Amino acid sequence: MNPVTAAPASADLVADKTTISAADSATSASAPAGSASAGMNSMTAASASADPVADKPASAAPASAMGAAAPASAASADAAASTGTDPAGTDPATAAPAGAGSATAETAAAPASTAPAGTAGTAATPAGGDCAGTGICVAGTAGHRLTGVRIQDLTVTGFASYGIGATETDGLTVRGVRADANGQYGIGEQKSVRAHFVGNAARDNGEAGIFLANTVGEEGGALDTRGAVVAGNALSGNKTGIVLRRLRDLTVAGNSVTGNCAGMFIVGDEGVPKAGHLSVVGNSVTDNIKYCAANTRLPYVQGAGIVLTGVEDTLVERNTITGNTGASAMSGGVVFFHSFVNVPNSDNTVQDNVLLDNGPADLSGWDADTGNTVTGNTCRISAPAGRC
Repeated sequence: MNPVTAAPASADLVADKTTISAADSATSASAPAGSASAGMNSMTAASASADPVADKPASAAPASAMGAAAPASAASADAAASTGTDPAGTDPATAAPAGAGSATAETAAAPASTAPAGTAGTAATPAGGDCAGTGICVAGTAGHRLTGVRIQDLTVTGFASYGIGATETDGLTVRGVRADANGQYGIGEQKSVRAHFVGNAARDNGEAGIFLANTVGEEGGALDTRGAVVAGNALSGNKTGIVLRRLRDLTVAGNSVTGNCAGMFIVGDEGVPKAGHLSVVGNSVTDNIKYCAANTRLPYVQGAGIVLTGVEDTLVERNTITGNTGASAMSGGVVFFHSFVNVPNSDNTVQDNVLLDNGPADLSGWDADTGNTVTGNTCRISAPAGRC
């Protein structure tokens, strides 16, 4: 599998209504810096084996044609994230585009070109290796982040690592994508800022449906994402719906997170600056009771709603968190959990949430004397007692 890659700085990758699966033989594509449209060949599992004509790229789309409208639910969630309000009428469960999975649609594509020396990114996955096992790989380099990349209205499925993986990007938008049954992550990003992951659906991936991190495979303080947004996505059947690892200045709003082993992990550690200054607002985190066995990094996971571990100054507000039950160390509705390097949560606020029918408790764990506030929630059971 030669994954689709976007290497140069200031390219604009646009993919519309295309299915990309691990069975495909997709062609790598790159574009000159500043090009209006740099895409990939239209490929489907069927066309890869039976229809060589389908591998022909469509003509380059004008810049004005590239901003395809998002699903209404995604648009409202995106707007809500920017204002800090609940997305009115958002139904993230229907956020995947109607055209996803189409075997006949095409993508806009520009001829391959070599970027000027010093501006081209290397084709590297977020894990730091090559793009093997990743469906769509978007990679800049340190000091030369790839900008202006949009990936929309397509399906990526069955890849060994990431459905979509990105590193060293600025302003990456992933909208209306369906990322199913990939070995590790549906959609993942590291070392990047100002991303918008809006109106996507990620199901049955081996690790997280959506994964954002400062860096993968090395230590470091939290990354300021400069206002990244994860909004209006539907995440189910994964090990974890959303994982935020060592990040700051990010909003998670209006997502539907259900049927995973854990809903959300918000993760920090001893690094400086500390992870935090995040907003988790207006999400539905329900019935995450799938069982995931222990591995070398984590004990077994089941029934975890929103887990805060080693983070600060994070707001968890106006979420519906129900039916997350289990007997693991991280089971429950909202769980304050010491990081594995024993860094406490501090100065976080959990307020005005609906927390019901979670177990062993709706609110569990507590980092004493570290300024965390729990107020105005609708809940029945807390451990320790007295928080509901």
